[in-house]
Amino acid sequence: MLAIVDYGVGNLFSLACSLKAIGVEAVLTGEAEVLTQADHIILPGVGAFGDAANALRRTGLDRAVLQAAERGTSLLGICLGMQLLFEYSTEYGTHKGLGLISGCVQPIRPVVPADYKVPHMGWNGLHFPKGRPASPLFRLIQEGNCVYFVHSYYGTDCEAHTIATAEYGPELTAAVARDNIYGVQFHPEKSGSVGLNILRAFCEL
Repeated sequence: MLAIVDYGVGNLFSLACSLKAIGVEAVLTGEAEVLTQADHIILPGVGAFGDAANALRRTGLDRAVLQAAERGTSLLGICLGMQLLFEYSTEYGTHKGLGLISGCVQPIRPVVPADYKVPHMGWNGLHFPKGRPASPLFRLIQEGNCVYFVHSYYGTDCEAHTIATAEYGPELTAAVARDNIYGVQFHPEKSGSVGLNILRAFCEL
């Protein structure tokens, strides 16, 4: 069973529709007990890091996600959901994350050229780290395939876990992984056939 964590933060409908398009029926749930039965979990999210982290903790879903990750359940964070996997974020103060990926979440404004728009919105090609095999998450796509981003913050100090970057001036973290834990800064549900293939690969892990 694939469960999408419903904690009041995220566009769940388009994600569920994308999964249905690849033949995967997902359960939308805000109940920790349901997450214990899932073999795949997706943590979506849009908005501010602090609000989302507080919503997870208020519902107790933070503990459920951490326990699932510890059990070896395949976990995918999308956009803000990926950022929540990190240790902390500096968005509107300092806020603690789930700590599943080492590193922090910082604003992109100081590192991108002054004439680049923030938030970063649009299609960018994925670049895989040189000298390392491509992640299983990307086994059905090719390096350089484009995906859709909408974000003003990005993961930093996470080189050991970075499985893809995207160029927006500098190379920014586009995806991370550690064991059974994956995160993508882009929106696979808005990324056409490439995004569907990424979701399909995750569901087959």
